[in-house]
Amino acid sequence: MLSAALRRRVLAPTHNALRTGFTSHVVRYYASFPDHQVVKMPALSPTMQAGNIGAWQKKAGDSIAPGDVLVEIETDKAQMDFEFQEEGIIAKILKESGEKDVPVGSPIAILVEEGTDISAFEKFTLEDAGGDAKTAQPKQEEKTESQSAPAPTPSPAPEPEQYSSSKGKLQTALDREPNASPAAKRLARENGVSLDGLKGTGKGGKITEEDVKKAVSSPAVAAPGATFEDIPISSMRKVIANRLQESVQNNPHFFVTSSLSVTKLLKLRQALNSSSEGKYKLSVNDFLIKAIAIASKKVPAVNSSWREGSIRQFNSVDVSVAVSTPTGLITPIVAGVDARGLESISGKVKELAKKARDGKLKPEEYQGGTISISNMGMNAAVDHFTAVINPPQAAILAVGTTKKVAVPVENEDGTTGVEWEDQITVTASFDHKVVDGAVGAEWIREVKKVIENPLELLL
Repeated sequence: MLSAALRRRVLAPTHNALRTGFTSHVVRYYASFPDHQVVKMPALSPTMQAGNIGAWQKKAGDSIAPGDVLVEIETDKAQMDFEFQEEGIIAKILKESGEKDVPVGSPIAILVEEGTDISAFEKFTLEDAGGDAKTAQPKQEEKTESQSAPAPTPSPAPEPEQYSSSKGKLQTALDREPNASPAAKRLARENGVSLDGLKGTGKGGKITEEDVKKAVSSPAVAAPGATFEDIPISSMRKVIANRLQESVQNNPHFFVTSSLSVTKLLKLRQALNSSSEGKYKLSVNDFLIKAIAIASKKVPAVNSSWREGSIRQFNSVDVSVAVSTPTGLITPIVAGVDARGLESISGKVKELAKKARDGKLKPEEYQGGTISISNMGMNAAVDHFTAVINPPQAAILAVGTTKKVAVPVENEDGTTGVEWEDQITVTASFDHKVVDGAVGAEWIREVKKVIENPLELLL
């Protein structure tokens, strides 16, 4: 009998690594079906654990060549094309358009060589390909106050995929999951229904699609008069939630707030925009981004990140700019701000913001960055706020709206008068593991200095 290793072989990576920096793979199986390859959900970003299936660009029976787009995939950050790097014929689509939260590594399609009879795959199912992969979960250490008996010796972990000659199918760790049909699992995921505790009416107690439908139509009794709507959580929202929770838990935040006079800056901005004859339109945010770069070059300890065993201090200042999109907040990066002029910064911010809202950002345009800025100044109701650090960065600057403030001044005759000044309030959040309080205060002082003397931003 042939060994499992001879029944399958892992082929070359199929995703365009130069385009995304991440790879997926295709696995070839020799079973009761003709020789075929299982195409799996690729990981298109470092934080991606699952993705949503968009529009398929190929259907069963279509040929595909290296570089062709197979399917659109919604990652945790954007809608991206999955460019395939093998050639052959699509024999079966296992995940239909619109399916959500498909774990990375789950089968999504079947590929065969030219000339293979694809009709043999009409009854091919997701379970024939090994079933959905399990989304990786963070390890949690279980603690108990006492233990009455010694812990049993753990049995060796089973191979991720084992071949069963009696069935001609792959048996996976999913056997330990609730006994449910693929359609029931999919419907449960879409409606947020837990399969645990559901009584199956199918053969052998299997949970069927009808069982899940009954659970969906019989919600828990709400309080009298209470109304609500359950909004599905997108992949991006899940990642935002996980990363912010991780940041608050793992990064000891401290905050430094300062009021900055922008009277001179606003006059300089108006003069520059007028002299450009409409070629560009600088925003206050453009000036602030440049100010962050100047301050970070003078106080480089802030332009750093915590690493295991070291603190990494960056030579260039790559500013992550928070952009609100219909699907959530994303931070595209303006790279090398310390070497850019205001016009270049302004143009790049506008370009990246449009891409972010259109879901067209490339991974290298939002992965990385050395420091962040979040500006709510366009909302007149926000005087000031604090922002959560974008890990693994050590600092983020939160910017409030511009306000007219009465400032006392001393007249030549010794009396005290009042002048009106344009001010904004900024609050920097620092990771205390990397930045000490005095260093954070020094950085804020440098930001204040350059903003209140804006000609330094033109040097």
